[in-house]
Amino acid sequence: MTIALILAALAPLIAVLGLLVMLRLPAAVAMPFSLLVTALVSVVIWRVPVIQVLAAAAEGTVIAASIVWIVFGAIFLLKVLTAGGAMTVIRDGFTRIAPDPRAQIIVIAWLFGAFLEGAAGFGTPAAITAPLLVALRFKPMAAVVLALIADSSPVSFGAIGTPVAIGLAQGLEEDGQVDAAIAADGDQSLETMLEAVAVQAAMIDLFVGSLIPLIMILIFTRFFDVRQSWKAGLAAWKFALAAGFAYTLPALGVAAMLGPELPALIGALCGLAIMVPIARKGWLLPDGGLRPTLEHGALVAFPMSLKRAWSPYLLLAVMLVVTRIEILPFKSWLNKVSIQWNGIFGTEISVSVAPFYLPGAMFVVIAVLTLRMHRMNLAQVRTSLNEAARIVGTSAMALGAAVPMVRIFIQSGVNDAGLRSMPMELASFAAGGVGTKWPLVAPLLGALGSFLSGSATFSNMTFALLQTQAAEQVGMPTVLVLAGQMLGANAGNMVSVLNVVAAAAVVGLIREEGTIIRFTFLPMLIYALASGTIIFALMLAS
Repeated sequence: MTIALILAALAPLIAVLGLLVMLRLPAAVAMPFSLLVTALVSVVIWRVPVIQVLAAAAEGTVIAASIVWIVFGAIFLLKVLTAGGAMTVIRDGFTRIAPDPRAQIIVIAWLFGAFLEGAAGFGTPAAITAPLLVALRFKPMAAVVLALIADSSPVSFGAIGTPVAIGLAQGLEEDGQVDAAIAADGDQSLETMLEAVAVQAAMIDLFVGSLIPLIMILIFTRFFDVRQSWKAGLAAWKFALAAGFAYTLPALGVAAMLGPELPALIGALCGLAIMVPIARKGWLLPDGGLRPTLEHGALVAFPMSLKRAWSPYLLLAVMLVVTRIEILPFKSWLNKVSIQWNGIFGTEISVSVAPFYLPGAMFVVIAVLTLRMHRMNLAQVRTSLNEAARIVGTSAMALGAAVPMVRIFIQSGVNDAGLRSMPMELASFAAGGVGTKWPLVAPLLGALGSFLSGSATFSNMTFALLQTQAAEQVGMPTVLVLAGQMLGANAGNMVSVLNVVAAAAVVGLIREEGTIIRFTFLPMLIYALASGTIIFALMLAS
């Protein structure tokens, strides 16, 4: 691969990072320009047929619409809860559990977010936990940054194990390469291999993911607290590490005993059961506590019980879980209604969306039920709908360009230049140039996939096969390198353009996407490099 081709393949990434992060342009401006750059590189350099580019853009538009549906539902529910006074009661309830904002961050973003990731995934945790933090009077920027950083480690097993059960499985089944990958480690089946990969990833994450709560509170106290102090974050290191292990240890046990479907869900529940009483007692927290950074004035108090205020979110959590368990009929019922577009414009590209199965539908259903449960009037309903529509209208412009850009980038494998798709060519170049240091790079490749696609599942699906080929080239165990892919995909979730745009929209930070990525980039890099370092050490020891 020549230097010119490398630069051409990097052009879309450079455009995104340059416009969003360096020039600080809003995503609604940066993403359409990046879409144009990607389309031009595809047609001119990769010689992708124009009809293929248009089909990929159409596929991306449908996917973008599904993301907008999720964002609308999340914002609508948030506005309903705010207008009805439930968010005030929820805020006060969290304050009584743990007045220290460092504990609030960990309980809400890390543990409750992990539960939501295990139940639904696909950006749902940040869409719920960021508004909760704002309700607790955290700055919107702090809320989004912390929610995105927290939604990392649990992503390995998010949405009932989808990144493993679908992402890795389908990625390895491509071109009949499953048998070779399995034979490399002597496993008897793909299922056995995936279970081994899941356990390996959870074991490594015990040393990496467990540090995420500490990183979160360090970032909060240094950049978003009035004291701007690292010391204030380090003072709560005992509580942070306890919360980290309270999730990662049960998750590892569940992965080893039950497989990849439930580690995030059960791990989060165990973590909440352990840490909420500890937070309530003030154990492991430094004396004196820490006062929150107040961004908004106090909300108007409403007479409502804590149970009633929390009931919409509790119902939402139950609905998300029961509709994603295979043995129950609800998943198949909701997936019966789907929007399918097969062979778009005569190409092999197809897309399918089940609108009632997406979390957006659950958000809207719960919001409508909340209107009745909280006895809200017509004016409150109209205000909630108008505010949700206004916010979503702006974010839809960015998502409507970002997702087609990603799909054109990924679908560029159909071309007249004899090249693989742009991400695969970049990955192949890296694999050839790194050699035996590949374990250090494997998580970074996974992070690249999540950054581009907005999904750890798609990252695993895209790069699993290449990771196994690289493992064979350098003579390292396939299970280890695939674990690196999984962990890197987790890290990339922190900086995914799609997740950032969606989370920013929920709390009204439409023009601040680049600033958000600047805050989450370093934690992403630390997570990926730490995972790669451990994998490299394990390879040397094997």
